[in-house]
Amino acid sequence: MSTTTAMPALPDEEALLAAAAFERMAAGIQAAARCDPATVRLILTAFAAGGHVLLEDLPGMGKTTLARALAAVTGGKIGRVQCTPDLLPSDVTGVTIFNERSREFEFHPGPVFANVVIVDEINRTSPKTQSALLEVMQEGRITVDGKAHPVPRPFLVVATQNPIDLEGTFPLPEAQLDRFLMRLSLGYPGEEAELSLLRGSSLTEPEDLAPVLIGEEMARLGAAAERVAVAESVNQYVLRLAQRTRRDPRLRAGVSLRGSIALCRTARIYALADGRGYVTPDDVKALARPVWAHRLVPLSGAAGSAETAELLDGVLAEVPVPAPQGNG
Repeated sequence: MSTTTAMPALPDEEALLAAAAFERMAAGIQAAARCDPATVRLILTAFAAGGHVLLEDLPGMGKTTLARALAAVTGGKIGRVQCTPDLLPSDVTGVTIFNERSREFEFHPGPVFANVVIVDEINRTSPKTQSALLEVMQEGRITVDGKAHPVPRPFLVVATQNPIDLEGTFPLPEAQLDRFLMRLSLGYPGEEAELSLLRGSSLTEPEDLAPVLIGEEMARLGAAAERVAVAESVNQYVLRLAQRTRRDPRLRAGVSLRGSIALCRTARIYALADGRGYVTPDDVKALARPVWAHRLVPLSGAAGSAETAELLDGVLAEVPVPAPQGNG
């Protein structure tokens, strides 16, 4: 008979230290990219959770700068893919080349072999090349000529797309959208931040940012989050929300099991970033839209449309929120 050993609870001191690390990383990113602090926290949460982020916004909003800053504060290597219709899968993953001197085939890695990979305008490349990202985003490795090549850890894909200039683009299929833990929009900077830039205030170059955490320390944050407590009432709340989307007559597909698990895992990281060793219903509500909206498929449109976000907001308003129970 097998037994399950409960993990020890996360001490308050360890949670506060983790929150301080998140705060230092966020401060560094915002010194280089003046964007909403809440969005920065969500992107750091996705990185620590081992997920990937789709940034959908207008050009010139600082999407690429933010990704460069994220790589800098985590001491990671950055890779970049500029998507075009003629981009080939091997341009993303790498290729095997015959070395005449050694008389052997050698693998030359592509730009995905980095800690933070920027995939600019992902919807401008062909579905064949888009699909080349599926394995590496899900499995953390690519296979070339039957041989697997793992990518560095931690690993984050930050893909961008322009939501209004859609001529000649290839919309991401539902399976591809599901590989992204979150779908976010940076939006315009706050009034004071934009005014400061207009007055001539300069931003820090991402390459000038000092690393706050290295890869191994980021991995420890993920391990610490596994010890963040989730009360049974919160688990049931997530289940009720998911089931409500599956019964919604306006949706062709509600939240999958993968989506429910992703929300619970991300909520632990989100709570840790706030210095808590327990998840609250408010964490779930804050994460539901960025984690779930792009996974819903409405009857009248494509997955990830603005309609799904509005439908999800309605679900959140309808399902009763459990009463707070402390750290569960």
